[in-house]
Amino acid sequence: MKPETLNFFEKVYEVAKQIPYGRVTSYGAIANYLGANRGARMVGYAMNGSHNKDVPAHRVVNRKGLLTGKHHFDGTNLMQQLLESEGVEIIDNQIQRFDKVFWNPSELL
Repeated sequence: MKPETLNFFEKVYEVAKQIPYGRVTSYGAIANYLGANRGARMVGYAMNGSHNKDVPAHRVVNRKGLLTGKHHFDGTNLMQQLLESEGVEIIDNQIQRFDKVFWNPSELL
């Protein structure tokens, strides 16, 4: 990978590390915060590579609150289990009361 791509990934990880316990954000919200308004997919790629980096990737979901990245976690429902252990309610792979648990880095950082 190009160094600037790795640099972007590291910036994504730094934002993700600040997501509070029991809260979630979206790929697009992180991208917007980093000035990459159409970079949600790149944030997703970063999350896919975040294992073993102490990044709470389970707290990053799509803009509708769907657990679209769950297939990148070990086990069948690890992403959901991690979120539920933090008090986030999930039904059919979708976060309930998404607006209440959503954390927007552009407003809160």
